[in-house]
Amino acid sequence: MEPIPTGEVEDTLKRINSHAGVLGLIVLNPQGLAIRTTMDNATTQVYASNFQQLTDLVRSCVRDLDPLNDLKFLRVRSRKYEIMVAPSGEYSLIVIQNPNQKDV
Repeated sequence: MEPIPTGEVEDTLKRINSHAGVLGLIVLNPQGLAIRTTMDNATTQVYASNFQQLTDLVRSCVRDLDPLNDLKFLRVRSRKYEIMVAPSGEYSLIVIQNPNQKDV
């Protein structure tokens, strides 16, 4: 597979981050380390660690149900936040948003 140009990746991340309600985004490498973030270091570490573990657990559950299946997207919503995780082979994208914030 051909690598995606860096400029295209940056444009996509900026577009996602500009959506109403988006509080931040984190890109993780396969080891679960943040390689790109729009959040402070402490917050990034908390989300990266917890959601990497949750993603691994959910992926395992999906495979237990059907060994030929795999996790494509994970969405967790609480009263305050909605956290979306898009895991892939090389990287994972975590987006944290306030689902109650409206366009201004």
